Formats: sequence, C-alpha cells, structure tokens
Amino acid sequence: MSHTETTTDDNQPGEGENSLFQVESEIERTRSERYRQWFETWILASVRIAWEDWRIRVGSAIIIAYILMGTVGVLLTDPPTIGQGARFIGPFENWQFPLGTDNLGRGIMAQIVHATPWMLQMVLAGAVFSTILAVAVGTVSGYKRGTVDSALMTITDIAMTIPGLPLVIVLSVLLQPRNPLVIGIVLAINAWAGLARSIRSQVLTLREESYIEASRTIGVPTSIIIREDLLPNLMPYVVVNFIQAGRNVIFASVALYFLGLLPTSGPNWGVMMNRAYTTAGALYTAETAYWLIFPMVTVILLVLGLILFAQGTDRLFNPRVRARHAGEGKEMKATSGDGEDTTQGMF
Repeated sequence: MSHTETTTDDNQPGEGENSLFQVESEIERTRSERYRQWFETWILASVRIAWEDWRIRVGSAIIIAYILMGTVGVLLTDPPTIGQGARFIGPFENWQFPLGTDNLGRGIMAQIVHATPWMLQMVLAGAVFSTILAVAVGTVSGYKRGTVDSALMTITDIAMTIPGLPLVIVLSVLLQPRNPLVIGIVLAINAWAGLARSIRSQVLTLREESYIEASRTIGVPTSIIIREDLLPNLMPYVVVNFIQAGRNVIFASVALYFLGLLPTSGPNWGVMMNRAYTTAGALYTAETAYWLIFPMVTVILLVLGLILFAQGTDRLFNPRVRARHAGEGKEMKATSGDGEDTTQGMF
C-alpha cells in the first residue's frame, strides 16, 4: 500500500514538469499563431485586395514609376547642361534627346527626370506635415472635449479663416525657401485645419461607440484607445486626405514656380513650363509646344496615380473586406494542408 503511494508521489513531479512544458508550448504556439494571423491580416490580405482592385494596381504602378525615376532615373540620366545638344530639337527626332531640347540645348527628358526628386520631397513633406498635424489635433480635440477641445478648435478656426494662397505667396516671398522639404511645408502651412475639424467630428461620433466606452470603463489608457480603436476607423479617410494634400502641394508648387514666386534654385516642372512660356512662346507656337506639354503630362500622370491609389484604399482599410480575404487565405492553407496529408497517407 505504501509502495503504491510512493509510486504515486514519484510520478507527481514528472507530471508537473510535463504540464509545465505543455503550458509553455501552448503559450509559444499561441504567440506564433498571433504573429501569423497579423501577417495574414495586414500583409497577405492587403496584397490580395490590392491585386483585385485595378485602381490600386494602376495607381501603385504609376507611383512606383515616379519613385524609380526620382531615385534610379537620376543615376542613369545625365543632368541637363547648357549646350548639351542642338537648340529646339523636336521630340523623337534624336534618340539621345527623346523628348527634344529647349532653347539652351538641354534635354527635356533630363530636366523632367532630375526635377522628380525635388517634387517627391516637396509632396512628401507637405502631405506628411499637414496630415500628421490634422490627425493629432482632430483626434485629441474630439476625444478629450472640454477645455482642450475649445482651445484646439479655436486655433483651427483661426487657421481656416486665413486665405491659403495669399499666405503661401507671402511666406514664399519672405522666406525664399530653397530646400524642397521646407517648400513642401510652406505650401501646406494651413491645409491641415479643414482636415482636423473633419476628423474631430468623426471622433466625437466614434467615442460614443460601445467598444470604446468599454475600453474607457476598464481603464485602458487614452493613447491605446486612440491608437487601436479610433485611428483604424479613421485610416481610409486619412489616407484619402493624405493623397489630396500631396496633390495640392503638386499643383501649388508648379503654379508658384510657373508664376516665378518661388526661387528657381532647383529643377522643377513649373520652372520648365515658365521658361517654355516666357522664352519660346510655347503656349502659342506649335513648334515649341512640346516644351510645355511634356511637363504638364508629367504632372497630370502623377496626380492621376495618386487619385487612383486613394480611391482603391477604401477597400484596403475596410475591416470586413480584410477579414474576408484573411479567411480565404486560411481556407487555402487548410485545403493545401489536407491535400498534403492525403498524399502522405497514400504513400
């Protein structure tokens, strides 16, 4: 009898150790499954959604082409210099200058390519500045309410009452910015105000939802509620307005460079259009119209790519669409797994 008790006692540590290992194994397995679920939900599902929507495919292809032109293209294309070729070579007449040359013999294509990094930096700086500021002000104002809301919305209303274009022109003349990042911020100096007020309105509605109320009741920190509950619901709207801000920076920079209100220290498509109009009368002369048309087409294509991408991201951030595509990935994996098990059984 005592032997039986001793045997039972001896087996207890082994069982305890095995159960401990089992618990650790379950924890590790759960963690790996969590990482795999995150990868399927945010990476694989995004790729599937993007591949199904032609707008995202076309918009992404255009944006990637401009990024490559602004990074790799500048390394493969010689910078434009005076006397690089003959004056006013027409497009497709000389394949050394496929888009022709200007009045100083500089290649039109080389000017477009080497102006692309400046434009991309301006667009990125202006869009990031206005979007981040708008999201921060609108989210905090709508969630906190009270005194914080009143103070932030007062500043926002003041920014909205200042005419944007005159303010940008005055700052451009006074500061004479030459860094593309600074130029982008100046061009979007008060573009954040309208977006901030719109985000605040959405946050005021979202904060009354039951799941956010539950998080607030159990004491979840405000930063976590904003990051994990509010921002995911705002992302489609934020992305669309980010693209809109970038488009506005493109138009504003080209217009101000064309009007000569920004310093022409760096290459820009607006500078090309200004010189085509003032020195060659490209707006009225068919022989030199290509000098004006090609920069315009470059601007239009970039804006088109941004718009198509923004339109397609509505489905990209839709939680139901994302969950459906993540579920399809799991079903495909399960089907593949069943097939492998069946094959192994046959052999």
